Amino acid sequence: MALHRDDPRSVGGYRLVDRLGSGGMGVVYRGRSRSGREVAVKIVHAQYAEDGVFRARFRQEIDAVRKVSGAFTAPVVDADPEAARPWMATQYVPGPSLADRMRAVGPLKGAELRRLALGLVEALRDIHGVGVVHRDLKPANVLIAEDGPRVIDFGISRAADGQTLTETGHMIGTPPFMSPEQLTDPRSVGPASDVFSLAALLVFALTGRGPFDAESPYLTAYQVINDEPVLDGVGPPPLRSLLLGCLAKEPDARPELDELAQELAAVLPEPGSDDSATVTLRRDAVPTEPAARPPIVPDVVDLPSGDTPPRRPRWPRALLVASCTAGAVALSLTAYLLLGPGDRRDAGGGDTRRSAGSSAAARWQEPPEDWRPWRTTLFEPAPLGAAEPLPRDGSESGDMHVCRPAAGAVYCAGDGVLPVRIDGRTGRTVWRMQPRADARSADSYTPMVLAVRENAVLVRESLYDDRDAGERYRLLALDPATGEELWDRPTTTDPMGYSVSGDLLITSDAGNRTLTARSLATGDDRWTVRLPANHYCGFEPPDDGIHVRCAPAKDGADVRYLAIDPADGTVRGAEVSGSTLLLGALDGRLVFAEWDSTELGSGVEDDRYTGIVLIDPATGARERKKPARDWRGDVSLVDGTLFFATSSGEVTAVSPRTGKALWRTQTTLEHPGGPAVDHRSNTLYLVGASGRVTALDRDRGTPLWESMPRAGSVAGLGGGDAEVHVTGGVLIVATPDGTVFTLDPGSPGRKPVEAG
Repeated sequence: MALHRDDPRSVGGYRLVDRLGSGGMGVVYRGRSRSGREVAVKIVHAQYAEDGVFRARFRQEIDAVRKVSGAFTAPVVDADPEAARPWMATQYVPGPSLADRMRAVGPLKGAELRRLALGLVEALRDIHGVGVVHRDLKPANVLIAEDGPRVIDFGISRAADGQTLTETGHMIGTPPFMSPEQLTDPRSVGPASDVFSLAALLVFALTGRGPFDAESPYLTAYQVINDEPVLDGVGPPPLRSLLLGCLAKEPDARPELDELAQELAAVLPEPGSDDSATVTLRRDAVPTEPAARPPIVPDVVDLPSGDTPPRRPRWPRALLVASCTAGAVALSLTAYLLLGPGDRRDAGGGDTRRSAGSSAAARWQEPPEDWRPWRTTLFEPAPLGAAEPLPRDGSESGDMHVCRPAAGAVYCAGDGVLPVRIDGRTGRTVWRMQPRADARSADSYTPMVLAVRENAVLVRESLYDDRDAGERYRLLALDPATGEELWDRPTTTDPMGYSVSGDLLITSDAGNRTLTARSLATGDDRWTVRLPANHYCGFEPPDDGIHVRCAPAKDGADVRYLAIDPADGTVRGAEVSGSTLLLGALDGRLVFAEWDSTELGSGVEDDRYTGIVLIDPATGARERKKPARDWRGDVSLVDGTLFFATSSGEVTAVSPRTGKALWRTQTTLEHPGGPAVDHRSNTLYLVGASGRVTALDRDRGTPLWESMPRAGSVAGLGGGDAEVHVTGGVLIVATPDGTVFTLDPGSPGRKPVEAG
């Protein structure tokens, strides 16, 4: 909808493009950051901004959404609850609400219904997992995105064990989808209330009518409390019995989400799938011979004996019989992610892997004896370092932090974070660099750890001053043991103008005419090479060599890619036409991904990868692979395989040699960062912005386990990605909010100790 004449045109650095809707508490707009990122901005109505209860309710909503993260919720990007008109920006989800979808098309069925039902169960799992109850799950608060549903609007949510802000005499919620306890005793509302609302919503999605529809909201409320639900048109019978159990008047009689996921997966099979087929999770030692690849996208998972938790005997007998005939032993991938691996059966976070003598111990390496899982934050006051906070960028794009593990430690830095060494065993700060005076006086100061070597930690400093509207850069090397400065060199090169290979730092001069290699330990020059004339050159991101992309000043000419030998600066080149992205090197050849972008309107573009090009820089020979389908998401070349990860957590493995997809798996990660491979265990790890880590079998894509979120918040998604590193038999994870923690991949459920 177009903006109204009295609507604000911007808020918090976001330009408001149009209206998405209006509710009781405020108006939701589609906004755009200066970088072009799309967000949904909710602004409280002016008449309520001075109301203490409404302002507190809005703070509660922000806190609730920041706690919740997952593939089926929309995380907070930015917020200011203390503004004159409080506002909150969340991830923009292009897609209609379920209410609009039903008005346009009618009832859901088949794969669309299954995706909605299991997606909402997964969303409630994430919401309840952090102690939040939504309390207003209805069609208008469910967005139908291309890759699954999203739950939004936590305006009346509350902590499961806290006090609600609902005032006496005020009914907060939507009667056709409210639970009986919401109407009779709002302060007793718990997670089971959302299960009731979910069932009412699914009845609506199946039939176009709610189970308690009436002529007025008051009569509807009466029927919710006293009458049996109307389930005409809901079928087959097992699904009707399942929804009837969810709509029980007493909260304790409703199924829990674990059970609900299993039953929904059984009664809502994938259209055309063989419901009897199962895939067994690999939790044993890695075989010496490569196994045959299973079909792409395994839909059901057979848990090993003993991994299925006991079920409470409260389901109607008819439902149990029907569920067995549908294949009760088959659990969907979503159900497995809800249940988690065997490690999660230890509620106290103990080390069940080794105490049970599980064969999983043969897969994952034992962590060091003196190691313990820990968690800390880069913003935690440290025993060593500056007492005052650093000047930070403060832009809407979010903070950027980078961590690099090396030799039993992890070195981190970023926006507002001085370079710091953290002990890899305990998580305690070993040293923190002392900033110079100009860093304190700058309007923004961002250090970044570029590389860690045995004798030097390379840091780039970026300083910006509003007074002269200029940005300055400085390179310096620190002693890894003490943090003392070894050497420094002012530079005018932009932040993307550096590369590190072995013990060399490679930079370009201000005029972009030459490249110079210098020793990381001393800063001394090693060699210099000339760059092509009349080209604009910059380093490409792959870390497996020195690669330079040179774009011609003249339009229409091909882009030149240079592969440079770090030993002596020998240059070999290749020319590539069209839109390509260099991903790295494989078998002596450069690997490029071809991409295309389609304008969807309103400045929104659909980016997709359409092919793979392999070029030998020595001979110029090239080979192009055309895939059967376009790929989307962030792409990485890791261990000879291309991994595509979408913002909703779908991961696809593709062979760059053939262009064929090896496997495709849907995870619950949100905005996953680059993957990491552990060769010993043949495991692929990915982490989302919330700090939720997923382990997949590297060859098959089979889910092995998934951890709970560990980040302090999901703010700042526009900044850096979450990172996961494999080192010394453990995982080191860093999230965009500055949280750093470790996991034992053999026992990911162990609770980390908070490091001082």
